[in-house]
Amino acid sequence: MQQVTYLRRHYEGRERPEATAALNAALEAAERLIAERPEVGLPAPRPYPQLARPGRAWIKAARYWVAYRTKAPLLIVAVFYETANIPNRM
Repeated sequence: MQQVTYLRRHYEGRERPEATAALNAALEAAERLIAERPEVGLPAPRPYPQLARPGRAWIKAARYWVAYRTKAPLLIVAVFYETANIPNRM
């Protein structure tokens, strides 16, 4: 996924291995929650209701907003750091 690749490169370029580790941990937590309880997702991140899309839900995992498909196969489709300007990046 492109957002994850960009985030990892950003952190690595700034020599922030702890940020890369936190991103990886957040994605693992999101994957577990989505697999176990896909119904808990929100239509959009609370600060960004304009991001609601049919067939997509959002959850907060650590400091990241994670979007995923709500139909099988469940699949993470977007990841943003909580303070990113999400509407201008989609």
